[in-house]
Amino acid sequence: MADKYMELVNTGFTKKLAKLLGLPRPPRLRRYGADTPLLPGPVLVLGQSPKAQQLSDTLISWDLDVRRHDAGDTKLGGIILLLDELTHPEQLSPLMLAAGKALRNLVPGARVVSFSRQALDSDKPAVAAVRQGIDGAIRSLGREMRGGATANGIVLQEGTEITSPSAIGALNFFLSGRSAYVDGQFLTVKTTDGELPEDFHKPLAGKVAVVTGAARGIGAAISRTLARDGAQVVVVDMPQAGESLAAVANEIGATTLQLDVTAKDAGQQIIDHAIKRHGSLDIVVHNAGITRDKLLANMDETRWDSVIAVNIASQLRMNEIFLAAKLPGLRIVSLASTSGIAGNRGQTNYAASKGGVIGMVHSSAKLFAAAGGSIAAVAPGFIETEMTAKIPLGTRTVARMVLPSLMQGGLPEDVAEAIAFLSSDAAAGLNGQVLRVCGQSLVGA
Repeated sequence: MADKYMELVNTGFTKKLAKLLGLPRPPRLRRYGADTPLLPGPVLVLGQSPKAQQLSDTLISWDLDVRRHDAGDTKLGGIILLLDELTHPEQLSPLMLAAGKALRNLVPGARVVSFSRQALDSDKPAVAAVRQGIDGAIRSLGREMRGGATANGIVLQEGTEITSPSAIGALNFFLSGRSAYVDGQFLTVKTTDGELPEDFHKPLAGKVAVVTGAARGIGAAISRTLARDGAQVVVVDMPQAGESLAAVANEIGATTLQLDVTAKDAGQQIIDHAIKRHGSLDIVVHNAGITRDKLLANMDETRWDSVIAVNIASQLRMNEIFLAAKLPGLRIVSLASTSGIAGNRGQTNYAASKGGVIGMVHSSAKLFAAAGGSIAAVAPGFIETEMTAKIPLGTRTVARMVLPSLMQGGLPEDVAEAIAFLSSDAAAGLNGQVLRVCGQSLVGA
């Protein structure tokens, strides 16, 4: 977010004045850069786990300065909480309070990441209590963080460990600047599937990725990020967006496909283009979407049906074609929305379509896993786009202030970073997940 208010309260004399007056000061978020370190300081690892030493060795291989149990007064870039062996809520106290003490030493843009186990109905009551309690504690901690710092968690299903490929991949994502606008969220490692990249800066090297709705906004940002991460990209959009689509393609060295995603053969056209031009199809990002907002009392058939057709029916149809084609290792990532989780006034049609995406992802996970692939979704919240830029500055600023600790909207790049991670082989064990990119807010479209 780069607007006058944020610049004023974070620079020069007006920064001092803002502090004096007690004005809200949205922090500058630490975002990914190829030349920036994974963390802005040492990482403190708290807790015991059978794989704790292996995890520490991995962190050291990432050029991190690892401290165990007590870092003293050292300024910290991150805290990792190993909570996967806890069996009773009383065991949380020493670890959470130790983390609380260390929080005072976190630098701006720091990260807190927990490892825990999934609570099951078959668990003993005390075990289920502590496991679910960790969920509440970390989400609450995320709302307490300051200076652009975040807190997120990795949940391990039975049979997975903190050293499983997708657990390590998720840890790298949460620690890095790629997760700048992800706060108070959990990723569940369901299997030991997955493969870590040789180079975390190029995790999609050798992959062919298709992005629908790629001519502008979030779709263009996704295309740029996938290309930056090593993928050969095919950008897809309506013929009417041909000029903008060509500009994106020229910028990143992509090929273009002008296509209406609601066409019955859209999926086959995508397959044919990708294989003919690039030899394979490894990733599809279902980004294309529209809004036709109206209160339900004023909604007409055209508005309702067009949103459903583009936002969910097209994805269902294309996914059937992709599954039938038996494309090896295909990874699908769909754009959901926090509106599909919490609802939004005037968006019954849009929320139905985005809630539909979430249901589709959960239900399709087994189908894609059986084919050696995966499917996931990202649910953005308040994202700063050309549309939100048209909102008057005062109204926009007030709206941001009601957001949790980050006090700002996200950027299209924040959505793109999450999609790039979920598209990678390192995320294979996260099949069927929906990751919110919302700064721990349910405000947005």
